[in-house]
Amino acid sequence: MSTSTRSSAMPVAVGLFCVGLVVVLVIFGMSIAGYRDLPWWLNAMTMLCPLGLAVGLVSALARARHGSSLTRN
Repeated sequence: MSTSTRSSAMPVAVGLFCVGLVVVLVIFGMSIAGYRDLPWWLNAMTMLCPLGLAVGLVSALARARHGSSLTRN
């Protein structure tokens, strides 16, 4: 596959998912350590995990659709 047809959305999706997963693990760790009143922005950053999953899914579907349209010729 050439680099011109490669999507740049998949690395962004993986990055968002990983950052969201790390934040979830940090929140679990802080909860175990006894912290109860966490800042709102830390809780909001957990939404990066499903956002990364959604971006990756859309990117994969778009890539599959683009690839299938090339093979129909």
